[in-house]
Amino acid sequence: MVTMGLLMAVQLVLSRFTIGNQFIRLSFTFLVVALIARWFGPWWGMLTAAVVDIVGTLLTGNPYFVGFTVSAVLGSLIYALFLYQHPVSWPRLIIAQVLIALLVNTVLNTLWLTIMYQTPFWALLPMRLLKQAIVSPIQIVLLYLLFKSHVTQTIYHRLTR
Repeated sequence: MVTMGLLMAVQLVLSRFTIGNQFIRLSFTFLVVALIARWFGPWWGMLTAAVVDIVGTLLTGNPYFVGFTVSAVLGSLIYALFLYQHPVSWPRLIIAQVLIALLVNTVLNTLWLTIMYQTPFWALLPMRLLKQAIVSPIQIVLLYLLFKSHVTQTIYHRLTR
């Protein structure tokens, strides 16, 4: 539980360091979401994703929108389905990240932005697809390096004893 709490705090801190605007944001929080999903499974992963999304929104003073919480929960679930109690491999990481990039980040989050800002879905979609096409390969490599690092593997083995 302490490890999960620390990871949630790290995720909140990382979420403050984003690049972009309200329509396109780059962040490293996906690394923490994937770690929690891999180490603690789908239920804890989804719960922490929801809590961090809500608390993070409240801390920024931005308006809360439940759709982004749904997206956070689904992203964590996808990571957990592919990484929890499974060996980390390129195919698993690629499939998980592509599903999150297309289903969650592109379709759902674009829909939420359309609802929030009354911007046409089809006007936002090309730029968001391009962002995912550029960012997803980088995220896959970073996830692989993270999960294959000696430190991460040591912590994982201590947690799963």
